[in-house]
Amino acid sequence: MKTIFFDVDTQLDFLYPAGALAVPGAEHIVGSLNQLTSFAAQHEIQIISTADAHSEDDPEFQTWKPHCVAGTNGQQKTAGTLLSRPFILTSTPARMEFTFNQAKQIIIEKQMLDCFTNPNLRPLLYHLAADRYVVYGVVSELCVRSAAFGLLETGARVELVADAIKSLDAARERELLQQFRSQGGHLTTVSAVTA
Repeated sequence: MKTIFFDVDTQLDFLYPAGALAVPGAEHIVGSLNQLTSFAAQHEIQIISTADAHSEDDPEFQTWKPHCVAGTNGQQKTAGTLLSRPFILTSTPARMEFTFNQAKQIIIEKQMLDCFTNPNLRPLLYHLAADRYVVYGVVSELCVRSAAFGLLETGARVELVADAIKSLDAARERELLQQFRSQGGHLTTVSAVTA
């Protein structure tokens, strides 16, 4: 069974209190995020990471305060979730090359909440043909939700790591988890994934 870890928006602006759009309490899952990344690296499991990469006047800033502006410190991934020499896929349409398979981590840049707005993501998933996705990151009811439900559409098994996600609204997170399970998704934990 081919497994891919799917790491959603584990960036400084979201994960730490000093971040431009900090998710309350997200710093408490950083250890879990690092553990998942380390496990993937040790077991040669490919990681797909999503990352906001906004321009300074991004239209999204009409809804959310400025965050993850490309090239800023806050836009960077936390050190423990970043492998050496990641392959970065911008939102500019690209040809799927065999060399993508060589990358231990592929970073999908995005300018909107939904990672599937990057036109390269669906072709990449088709090219990689995973049987199982393990999803974690922030924010549960927003970007994680988009990733998890989009991955369910591939027909692969999708597992959401319940103790490696963080929400802005606990009630909306509970609703997400219930809907995710009802549509065929599976809940798991860091300890179960890394056992």
